[in-house]
Amino acid sequence: MRLIYTVGPSGVGKDSLLNGLRQHINAMANRPALHFAQRTITRNHDKSNEDHEAVNVAKFAKLQEEKAFALAWVANGLHYGIRHTELTPQGDGSWVIVNGSRGYLDEARKRLPGLTVLHITAPIEVLRQRLLARGRESEKDIEQRLLRPESVLLGPQDLCLSNGGTLEASGLALRQLLSLHTGLPL
Repeated sequence: MRLIYTVGPSGVGKDSLLNGLRQHINAMANRPALHFAQRTITRNHDKSNEDHEAVNVAKFAKLQEEKAFALAWVANGLHYGIRHTELTPQGDGSWVIVNGSRGYLDEARKRLPGLTVLHITAPIEVLRQRLLARGRESEKDIEQRLLRPESVLLGPQDLCLSNGGTLEASGLALRQLLSLHTGLPL
């Protein structure tokens, strides 16, 4: 399986790091075989820096009923799905990156054995500052979120990256880590 399932707490910078990686790859003359799976989310486009398919809850339920999703979960009051078609580039030898959920990780591992987990972390104070700056939640909600356990059981094929510094430094570290793991020139 050539799938990288990215997880980490809210505010850790998953979207920012993945967007930076996507921009870096798009600027390369010889683009490596790396596909970013687009998520279907019950959220408006204007509330995220992630390129996603925005749907309402009824449409999401209909898609789920039609078995359109290879992976689907609920987190932080939103529904998330990865369509089967977003995982098909694996068939041509490409790597696929999914922005996933820690709470759905066990199920994702059952559905897609052999996936590689990319666990992104950051110090709690960095998370607090990022969540406050984002302005989506009250301070009380942020503190509750920060109390959630950070347990992610990593296997020998899994990866971990700290995003506690600058986006540029973490972006470079991500490219180096993924290049070593996938063999792709990033």
